[in-house]
Amino acid sequence: MKRQIINIDEQKCNGCGLCVPDCPEGALQVIDGKARLVGELLCDGLGACIGNCPENAISVEEREAEPYEEEKVMENIVKAGDRVLAAHIKHLKDHNQQEYIATAMDFLKRNNMSVPAEESTKPPVHSGCPGTMMKDFRTAEKAQTVQDQFINADSELKQWPIQLQLLSPLAPYFDNADLVIAADCVPFAYADFHKRFLKDKILIIFCPKLDIVMELYLQKLTSILRDNNIKSLTMLHMEVPCCYGVVKLIKEAIKQSGKSLILKDYTISIQGKII
Repeated sequence: MKRQIINIDEQKCNGCGLCVPDCPEGALQVIDGKARLVGELLCDGLGACIGNCPENAISVEEREAEPYEEEKVMENIVKAGDRVLAAHIKHLKDHNQQEYIATAMDFLKRNNMSVPAEESTKPPVHSGCPGTMMKDFRTAEKAQTVQDQFINADSELKQWPIQLQLLSPLAPYFDNADLVIAADCVPFAYADFHKRFLKDKILIIFCPKLDIVMELYLQKLTSILRDNNIKSLTMLHMEVPCCYGVVKLIKEAIKQSGKSLILKDYTISIQGKII
């Protein structure tokens, strides 16, 4: 069947093993100095392992693969103890995988096992997927003044397109540009994005977790920085681990461009604050 599953670039992987603890399903092992996918049926394709890869060697792709089997995963996980089991259940809940959760609960019931205690009663278990964890901010709504409600702000966007995959490095607006490169969640999370960061600047956006053309992105960004006079460079990314792929990509593009550029780096919280 064709489905989402992780891909490991062996040329980039240095065998550090940081991805292994972030895969509660046990689909990854370090073998012969490289991270390996040891069983397609153990990989749910949700990308928990991506966030902590320092070499950006792991991505999610769609290809022919064995179907994921929650039953087999549970057989593997219960052998690793309660902490790993708790991390796996939390991982499924964070991604709203109701069918897999039902299978996991049925497995525990048939084997006379209980669900591990809630995470709040134990030391934190890192699920690897905080970027996809469901959160509800409606109880934290801020009071608005009458003046706030009737502000009609103009857009500060100066060009189109803005998505990196669609951009041409030869576009004339890149020359002598003050450049803003942002993870594509940032403008939605940070309310004052246009006024605070975008005014009089050229914008590039992309997602380091969901976009699967990182090598093309690196080539494009390198060309943009190398072949144009970039006056300033501002980078914005979310606080979630997988979003730090933005940082890695931009720093590598600067390095490959041979330019000496000062990079302003801003981290945005999921509730829209500058950290």
